[in-house]
Amino acid sequence: MSSEVFAFVPSYNHAPFIEKCLTSIIDQTLAPTKLLVIDDGSNDDSPAIIEKVLNRCPFDAELKVRENRGLCRTLNEAFSLSSGEYFAYIGSDDFWLPEFLESRSRLLDERATAVLGYGHASLVDPDGKVFDSTAAHTDDWANYPDGNARSMLLAGMAPISSTVFYRRTALEEVKWNEGSRLEDYEMYLNLMNRGDFAFDPQILSAWRLHDYNTSGDRILMLDEVIKAQNRNFDELGVDEKELEAIQSRTKFRYARMELQHGNKSAALRLARESWRGSASIGELSKFAIRMMVPMTIVEARRKARRIRRTTNASVNE
Repeated sequence: MSSEVFAFVPSYNHAPFIEKCLTSIIDQTLAPTKLLVIDDGSNDDSPAIIEKVLNRCPFDAELKVRENRGLCRTLNEAFSLSSGEYFAYIGSDDFWLPEFLESRSRLLDERATAVLGYGHASLVDPDGKVFDSTAAHTDDWANYPDGNARSMLLAGMAPISSTVFYRRTALEEVKWNEGSRLEDYEMYLNLMNRGDFAFDPQILSAWRLHDYNTSGDRILMLDEVIKAQNRNFDELGVDEKELEAIQSRTKFRYARMELQHGNKSAALRLARESWRGSASIGELSKFAIRMMVPMTIVEARRKARRIRRTTNASVNE
């Protein structure tokens, strides 16, 4: 395969995870033409660990260490230094499975109208142990489309960034918004009218969940989604009334998520703002009933589900 892939890792305070991340790139069945790592002002041992790993990298690899500038600015810097047909980046706490670059390159080689390729991801704990996957949630937040991604994005849902692989010519037309705290969602909005989102159902990457994930702050994520939609109103193809209804549905979905995680006060506040966004009276009634269920019962059920998923994941490895 002759596809040229530029791989990038934005590093920030992930010393316990960065070696696994970089090793997963070095072990790819299709080596990138270059690996660039920019350490964005880490105050832990990340730079030393990165330098040690890159010293044994068999292909062109470079480390840049500088002051903190934020993820979006770092992504724009990396892209300005990139070359080749494809651009792929992965957070320094996540990792790719060995065939990620080869499979994604093949996918976009075969899909000339696609601006990016994406797929499912394993969910791993801080120790790297698989406990779930996005493929187990296709009936809810991981119902990923192949082709037109507009409906998914308008609903406030998006691919997991560790699964995404970009065509460089598509990224040449846009930039990451350096004022956004949720870097990937607004980029997807900018790309959705420029070509297909090619979906591959394989699990080829891992999303590590730990205490410092931005995704753990769901209220922040919701706020950033709404702001991104408002900023990119002309790209959405809806009128103001339609967008208001879309955002109401999104807020109610986040209210349900807050309730699932035991944050009843936040759930109730969002539900009061967005109850018209519920799908039905039945959904509203279900929400109200769950508000009255003690969290001890909810946690017991959740623990049982986690055990089942972890057991199933272990069996399938």
